[in-house]
Amino acid sequence: MSSEVLPREIRCVLIPAGELRLLLPNATIAEVITQSTPEPVARAPEWLLGRIAWRGWRVPLVSFTRLTGAEEGDAGLSVRVAVLKALGDNPKLPFIAVLTQGFPRLTSLNAELIIPTHDGSELPTGIRDRVLVRDDVAVIPDLEWLEAELLGLLEVTDADPAPDKTLSEESAEQSGRA
Repeated sequence: MSSEVLPREIRCVLIPAGELRLLLPNATIAEVITQSTPEPVARAPEWLLGRIAWRGWRVPLVSFTRLTGAEEGDAGLSVRVAVLKALGDNPKLPFIAVLTQGFPRLTSLNAELIIPTHDGSELPTGIRDRVLVRDDVAVIPDLEWLEAELLGLLEVTDADPAPDKTLSEESAEQSGRA
């Protein structure tokens, strides 16, 4: 057993994503920004909205409501983007952006304030656990799974030299260069 002393309280953020509330440590949040139009990613699943430009990076933008099949929520709320620090230390994916509705809410939590509510049924893809935080039902996203999925999707897309061109167009270009 480790002799490491755990903190009594952890600063966390509840991020509204449609009908979901994502619970994340505050340290994973790099910045909350206004939504910009994402650059499409070829052959991406519907939950990967594309990539946004942020501080010189092309950051994948994820919709947790689409990923998990949750309700979209109030369309009248302002849509923002929470840029998260990726956990995997992979230089190809240092950040992930998540679509939010409304403002993320900072909170300090301890073990007594987080009550697991998962009943043992299968959780939606991308969700690690369901918890009760004070009066809010929240989900803990499975960021490790999400990072692995994104790396796989983006490696295929980035390796494809011309995803919008047909093979005959690519062949014609290559023969013209030879």
